[in-house]
Amino acid sequence: MEPVFRSLEIAGRTVVRATGTRIDYQGLENIPATGGAVIAINHTSYVDFLPAALAAMHRGRRMRFMIKSEMQKIKPVNYLIRHSGAIPVDRAAGGSAYSAAVDQLRAGEVIGMYPEATISRSFELKEFKTGAARMAIDARVPIVPLIVWGAQRIWTKDHPKRLGRNEIPITVAVGSPMDVAEPVDRVMADLRAEMTEILHRVQEEYPHPAGAYWVPHRLGGTAPTPHEARVREEAERAERARRQTENG
Repeated sequence: MEPVFRSLEIAGRTVVRATGTRIDYQGLENIPATGGAVIAINHTSYVDFLPAALAAMHRGRRMRFMIKSEMQKIKPVNYLIRHSGAIPVDRAAGGSAYSAAVDQLRAGEVIGMYPEATISRSFELKEFKTGAARMAIDARVPIVPLIVWGAQRIWTKDHPKRLGRNEIPITVAVGSPMDVAEPVDRVMADLRAEMTEILHRVQEEYPHPAGAYWVPHRLGGTAPTPHEARVREEAERAERARRQTENG
C-alpha cells in the first residue's frame, strides 16, 4: 500500500486541481503496465516530476525517481525519499545509486530519470548522460521516452515561480518503449532522436506567444539559445568551484 507514496499521490492530484493546471496526457498506454522500465524525462522545470509521476499513476504504476543526495539534508524531504522508494544520487560517487536503481528495475519497478541531469535553460534538449541506457541494458528493461511541456511556465531557473492558481496547460507525451541492446552510444542516440521528435511535435501543438521567456529561441521566444545556455552554465560551475576553493 505504501501509505507515504499514497499520500504523495493524493497531494499531487490536489495541487493540480487547486492550481487549475490542465494536463493533457498522450500515449499513456506506452508506459508498461507491468515490469521494470526506465522512464527518460526531459528537464525544463523544478516541478516537471509531478506531471510525469501522475502519468505513471494513471497507468497504475508508481515512478521511483533518482534525486540528488543533497536533498537528504532537508529533513522532510529526506523522510519522503526514504518512504517513497526514491534513489539518492551522489554526483561525486554515484555507483551505489546506480546499483540500487538496477536492482529496482530488475524487481519490476519504474524508474524516472533525467538524461540531461540538470534543467535546460534553453528548453531544448541538452547533452545526455549515459545512465539511462546503461541501466536499461544491465537490467534488461525498456526505456520509455517521456516529454513534459509547459511546466517551465510554473517554475524554472532564472525566473519567479508561479505556484498559485494559474491554470497553465501542461502536456505529457509518452513515446513507445524502446528495447535496448549495446552499444550504449547507439541507444542514447536513438533515445535522443525519439525525444527530440516528440518534443518538437508537442511544442508545435502548444500555443507559443512570441517573445515569452518560456518559449525556445527557435520558436520566437526569448529563452537563451542552447549555446548561450551552455555558456551560462559553464560560468556557474566555475563560480561554484571558486567558492568551494575559497571555503576550503
